[in-house]
Amino acid sequence: MKNTIRSTRSVRNLRTVRTAVGAAVVLGLGLGLVGCSGTADEVGKAVDEAVDETYEVTYEVTGTGVDEIQFHGGGGKAMEPKIETVKSPTLPWRKTVTLRGIMPPAVMPIAVDADGADVSCSITHKGKVIKEAKGEGMLTAGGCVAVSPVAG
Repeated sequence: MKNTIRSTRSVRNLRTVRTAVGAAVVLGLGLGLVGCSGTADEVGKAVDEAVDETYEVTYEVTGTGVDEIQFHGGGGKAMEPKIETVKSPTLPWRKTVTLRGIMPPAVMPIAVDADGADVSCSITHKGKVIKEAKGEGMLTAGGCVAVSPVAG
């Protein structure tokens, strides 16, 4: 009987310790997540200041049925680029922009009627195509997005 009483006490103590440790872990994770939002902003600011090298890319969209083109034009922050929009573009469409640091070059043709659209896009840096996409898959995948040549 003594062994049963000791076992029951041990199990209760173990459960209490396990509960306390679990609560401490959850509290630590919660505090860590709250702290991360401020840290992410600080990291983004530091990246913008540290990686200030610029580069040029040329976006090109060809085909038919494109209602709008969205692209990173160089404004905004490296980790939150400003998206510029051209409505009812004449195709073929071409635009050269200057981007900064790790800001990814991106061009996104948008077609309301994806079935009727025949679209391709490309991003060129120093005469070399660094990203291209064609057809319906490109429409569902969001166009052409490449890694910054400064970062890669």
